[in-house]
Amino acid sequence: MPASSNFQQAIQEAQRGALVGPNVVNKALPYVGGGMVLTAVGTFAGMTMLAAKTALFMPLFWVALIGNFILFFVAQNVALKGNNGTALPLLTAYSLITGFTLSGIVSYAAAVAGVGAIGTAVLATGITFVAASFMGRRMSDSVGQALSGVVGLGILGLVIAMLVQIVGGLFVPGFGMGGFELMIAGFGTVIFIGAAFVDFYTMPRTYSDDQYLAGALGMYLTYINLFIFILRLIIAIQGGGRRD
Repeated sequence: MPASSNFQQAIQEAQRGALVGPNVVNKALPYVGGGMVLTAVGTFAGMTMLAAKTALFMPLFWVALIGNFILFFVAQNVALKGNNGTALPLLTAYSLITGFTLSGIVSYAAAVAGVGAIGTAVLATGITFVAASFMGRRMSDSVGQALSGVVGLGILGLVIAMLVQIVGGLFVPGFGMGGFELMIAGFGTVIFIGAAFVDFYTMPRTYSDDQYLAGALGMYLTYINLFIFILRLIIAIQGGGRRD
């Protein structure tokens, strides 16, 4: 009995030793939630501008998209250094601008599939978060590492497929729509559901407790992308049905 107890204690200590930041997930989650709220505010502001001043929206959209891309790398670099006092306002701005850039697809989803489509995407994203929070923390190393590899390869494949869709659309009008868009949207949804589970496994093994904002940024992007691909899936289903 004592030998068994010592063996179990040794395993527990080894598992704890593999964690870089055992408390990083709990410290990051409030900022993930806050980022989502700010994104909703930015989206609402963008949708309001799109409806009232359509001509002004597109120039601002491209400025916001390029600026947000640059801001991401700046904020990530600062957050990785654990400089949270500087990273927080950068991430606040990033969340708001991200919401503004999402206003176009959200408006389009509402027009094609109704406002309920947005609620469905939000609900599905929230359910995924709850399930991932419960199961991802309890994932074994073998399952966590295998799933991380699958998700990584899946994201690479998804990026390639989206590049093909974009480049093809430049030369062939309508290329990548219909079934191809449905495939990309469905595949992206599955991949980011997997990424949501992986985040809870990898974060404590990647970020120290002081890097909680860097971890929050990564998790935030996972759920934003999941929301986008669910919307794309709904749009593809509804749009395809109408074309038929």
